[in-house]
Parts: sequence; structure tokens; C-alpha cells
Amino acid sequence: MIMRKIALLITGLTMLSHAKADEGMWTIYNLPPQVYEIMQNEGFSMSYNDLCYGEMALKNAVVNFSGYCSGVVVSPNGLVFTNHHCGFESIRSHSTVEHDYMLNGFYAKSYEEELPNKNMFVSFMVDQTDITDRVMALGYENMGALLKEVLIDSLTNAMTDSVKRIDKTLHVNIDPFYEGNKFYATTYQDFTDLRLVFTVPKSMGKFGGETDNWMWPRQTCDFSVFRVYADPKTNGPAEYSEENVPYHPKRWAQVSMQGYKDGDFAMTMGYPGSTSRYLSSYGIKQMRDAENAVRAQVRGVKQEVMIKHMRASEAVRIKYDSEYASSSNYWKNAIGMNKCIDSIGIISQKAAYEEKIRQWQDSTGYLKDKLDFAELEKMYAENMKPNYTLNNLYESFFRTSEFFKRARKMQGGMPIKGPEDKPKKQYYLFKDNSDSWDEALDKEVLAAMLKNYAQQVDAECLPKFYSEIKTKYGNNYSAYVDYLYKKSMLMKKGKKIYFNKKSFKKDPGVKFGADVMEILYDQMLKMSANEEKIMTQEKYLCDAIVRMEQDQPHYSDANFTMRLSYGQVGEYLLNGQPSGYYTTAESIVEKMDRANEVIEYEAEPIMRQLLSASDFGPYTDKTTGKMQLCFLTNNDITGGNSGSPMFNGKGELIGLAFDGNWDSLSSDIFFDKQLARCIGVDIRFVLFMMDRWGHADRLIREINAK
Repeated sequence: MIMRKIALLITGLTMLSHAKADEGMWTIYNLPPQVYEIMQNEGFSMSYNDLCYGEMALKNAVVNFSGYCSGVVVSPNGLVFTNHHCGFESIRSHSTVEHDYMLNGFYAKSYEEELPNKNMFVSFMVDQTDITDRVMALGYENMGALLKEVLIDSLTNAMTDSVKRIDKTLHVNIDPFYEGNKFYATTYQDFTDLRLVFTVPKSMGKFGGETDNWMWPRQTCDFSVFRVYADPKTNGPAEYSEENVPYHPKRWAQVSMQGYKDGDFAMTMGYPGSTSRYLSSYGIKQMRDAENAVRAQVRGVKQEVMIKHMRASEAVRIKYDSEYASSSNYWKNAIGMNKCIDSIGIISQKAAYEEKIRQWQDSTGYLKDKLDFAELEKMYAENMKPNYTLNNLYESFFRTSEFFKRARKMQGGMPIKGPEDKPKKQYYLFKDNSDSWDEALDKEVLAAMLKNYAQQVDAECLPKFYSEIKTKYGNNYSAYVDYLYKKSMLMKKGKKIYFNKKSFKKDPGVKFGADVMEILYDQMLKMSANEEKIMTQEKYLCDAIVRMEQDQPHYSDANFTMRLSYGQVGEYLLNGQPSGYYTTAESIVEKMDRANEVIEYEAEPIMRQLLSASDFGPYTDKTTGKMQLCFLTNNDITGGNSGSPMFNGKGELIGLAFDGNWDSLSSDIFFDKQLARCIGVDIRFVLFMMDRWGHADRLIREINAK
């Protein structure tokens, strides 16, 4: 029935030519027929049913990896491939100075050696349904923001209760699409027993570090391997238990050793996090000036302090490796995005496009008295300063130090201990997490952030304690931080914090947190008057775009739901020269030889030896005769797509997406067809490292690449 409907729609739409083969993050359950037809014409040979419907659909092999990445099941025993940087925190958390898996890599030679992980999971998408009519019938459009949130939460709970009556392991999420003009309900099944199986050393998994991040050419072997475990009786989700067994999926991705050629069809499936391609020119300006610029500036200061301490101590490096990598990734992204916004002239292009929409609106009357560009511009202008201050506040304090994490918790959110009938004996108690942070680093970062925040914002946006820093400490921020650490009970190990005693409010750490939160609430209040109106206007703008261009398909902005993107393997012009579409073993050896110039090109001698081989056996590309490491496609990706499987036209796995390119970092708001590229690690490079470095024979046999 479904295929018959698709065939009829295709017949009526074959004359349309507006869909771009290399742009779009498409939901697979309502993939526009003309998009599917283009995919077929370009080399996609799977049926729509085999892609999407039934137990054997390809989408069933693709997972949401722990809520921030993507992954793919590659064996009948539940092996999952994702990126190395997606497994970073797991690898770090299992590492010690004695057993540094981050530095040296890890391979579990048996099921018993596979390492369990707290707070990690994989989520399989079971179904997705358009419930827009149902949401609107409940009066959603006429509600305020708070009531809208309550309505969606209530409907989510009701739909989850409904699916749990069928299968208690399922749950439902409801997400807005097209800026809130549509709502889809997605059913998921989560597996929470996820174990680390294999990782290469950081020298390979993050080869090139920040020097090569977002850049091409790349040689990074960005992968890690996990295994999903399940209830031994049901093969379904179960909390961690030694009794659990490897999960046996009905569908997994076939790994291909056949490689790819220039122009070959390529497809990613995964969970892209967030894009803003319908965003107004005014919103883009705010993103550039009040968000990206702040992120780049503040994180640059913080990371300089962090890396100094991390390079001085292996123990400190292990503690902060994951946090530093996450921070620096989007620090560089913010710099690159702003560079592209200005060099391409995106704001002026968008403004010209909005003028076209305004003229269309005047001629048709569509959304008359609703979509108001002048009002939208005015509201963004009013919100610019508080938004700028808020982002400085978040970047300076909320994502920075252990001290502030504790100070913030004193303002709410801490579990209460002690007798319920004796308030004065009730207290807070922090768990001993001293193995996860370093005092010297924490203090220096906090001092640097205090100083930097004061330099970036207006005096009226400074928390009250800044007057004390000035009068008592002569603006010596390090001295003030020393005082906080010494006098506040927040950092005292095992200290019971009695919050109903007078001494609580006098504690300098408690006062510090309260003062920061006071500024936070003040700035949020200034923004709140316009925030809901801005969202409504942006929603109308999206609606107008889709209506004005109703003769062509439109995808919704990414929102961390499963999406498909398609295109071709291929190069682009880099500084006027062809970029090439793959890198080789020779190129990584050349970079390793420059390690004395670039520390992030350092690697163990064994890596240089392996990648200098004269014969790479089955991992050699049959067309080029080379060992290929990474490759380019024009697939449309963003953050969250990390670890997304890259498939050929048969639905076979040829690589894992791990990055975009510097020249198109503005693609979250504007997709540049000529420049935007997805960088993937060749699956043969992955298998080569598992085989020749890891000697992971049991995994190689289990994966059974063809």
C-alpha cells in the first residue's frame, strides 16, 4: 500500500527538479517521493521498504549513541561502531595512569573483558508519526509557552503509556519540526548496557588534534567499538548485569571492503543535532555576535589554562581530556562559522531573500498581520545585549569549574539528607569526586574566567562579589579564588552543609553562586519579554518559505531525530586547487615525520611502521592501489552526525562520518553546494587498525566484512 502511494506520487512529481542531490537532512518516514527518485537515479538500489519499514529495514541498524552522537550495528552479536570522539568519555573514565586506555588504546579479548559504562546507551528508532493535527486540535496554537510545554509533556506521557502496553521497553518523544509548524511522535527502544570493546590510541583516534580539526586533508582514524548487551531471556533492554548477554539484532549493517570511486552514490543516516537554515537574517546576526563570538573568545582563554596543566601532568590530562576536546571542538567551530558568515555574506543574502518573501506576502496576503519583519528586527535588537551577557555568563561560569558547579547546586537541585522532622539537622553532602578534577587547574581557570568576564560585559552585569574583588583584593582574581577555596565549606571533603543554619548564607561560596544566579535571572527576564514572540515570528517565516516554494520539497531543521542525507563521493576546490577526495597511508606518514613541528602529529613508532608497509593486503583499494584513510562526500551533516554510517548505493557500510570541512562551517545556517563536504573515515582503515594493530581476530571474524 505504501509503495503504491509512493509510485503514484512520483508519477505526478517527476517534472520537479528543485531538490538538490547534496542538500537536505530528510526524515525517512515521509521522504518526499521526488527525493527518493533522485536517490535511485544516482545509484541507490534499495527499495523504500528495505530502507525504512519492517524488521529488516536498514534504519534499524542505525542508533542514537548516548544522546549526542550516532552509531551503527555491524554484527549479529550487537557490535556498534561510532567515532573515537563519541566514545571519548567512556575511554577516559576507564583510564588510569597505570592503565591509560586513552593513551594506549584498548581491546577486550573476550566478552568478560568488555567494559561497562554508566549513563551510556544506544537508542533504536522504532516508528515515527506526524501528529500535527492531534496537537493543534488540543488548542496548542492559542496557548502560552508554559501551557504549550505542559501539553506536549502530557501528550508524550500518554503516548508512552500507550506503547508500553504493547512493549514496556518502548517510549515516545514528541518533537517540533519546521520551527513548530509540525509535530512528529517518535517511538524508541533504549539499551542501557553498553560496553567498551575496542579503541585505538588517542594518537590515531584524534590524529591531528585541533590543528587538523574541521580541516581537509585528514588522516584521523576516528572510531571506537562498543557492544550492546541485553536480557538473556528476552533479547530486550536491561539494566547492567553480569548475567546479560550480547544483543542479537535482526538487522545489522554489512561492512563492505569494496571501497568507492569519485562520483559514487553515498548516504549517511544518523542523528544530526541542530541546524538553523530557516533562521532570519536578524537571528543569524545575533548568532554571530552574541553567541559564536562569545564562545570563541571565552573558550580560547579557558583552554589556554587547561592545556598548560594537562601537558604538565598525565593524571590531570586523563581527568580533563574529554572536557577539553568537547570545548575546543566548538571553539574552533564558532570561529570558522563566523568566518564563513562574513566571507560568504550570508546575512545580506538572507536579508535579500527575506525581501523576496515580503513581496510575495504582499501579493498573496499569506500570513497578513502575522509575519512582521520590522517587529522581528526590533525584538532581536532588544535582545542582543542580554543574550550577549547570558552567553558570557554561561561560558565563563557554567561550563568551567568544579567550584561553580557546587556553588550553583546550592541554589537548588541538591538532594537533602538528614531527619525530615528536624530541619536544622538537614544537610547537603557532596560525593567525593576528587578523581575527576584538579584543584590547581580549577582555581586558575576560575580566576581567569572572573577576570575575562569583567572585561567583556558592562559593569551593571557584574555579580555583587566583584565589588569585594575590587575593594578587598585590588582586582587580584587569584587571591579571591584562594579565599573562596579556603573559607567556603563547598570544597571541604566530606563536609556536611547545614542549609538551615545562619552560617549557610554567609558562606562565600554560597554567596558567590547566588550572585551569579541573580545576574542570570535578571538577563533571562530581559530576554523573556521578546523570546516567545521571536519564536512565533521565526515559525511564521518558516511557514512562509515552505508555502512560497510549495512546488519543491523542504526538509526540517535538524533536531536530533533520525535523518538521511545523500549525495556523492567527491572533491571540491580548495584555495583554487582540487582537494582530492581521499587521503592515503603515505600522507599520514608524512605528517608523522613533522611531529617535531606539530605535536598533534606525534604517534607511536608502531603506527608509523604499520602505515609505512609496502603491502596492505585486503585493505588496499583495488582502483587506486593505495591504502585509503579518509574520504569526502557532499552529504549534508552537522553535530550529532558524528559516528553516522556512510553507506553505498546497496546500503553497505563504507565509512563513518566524523567531521565537516573548514570552508563550509556556516552550513548549519547556509548549505553551500560547492564547498560543503562530509569527512569520513574509510571502513577499511578501521578494519586495518583492528587487525594489524589490535590483532582483534575475534571481532574481525564477527564483523565478516565482504
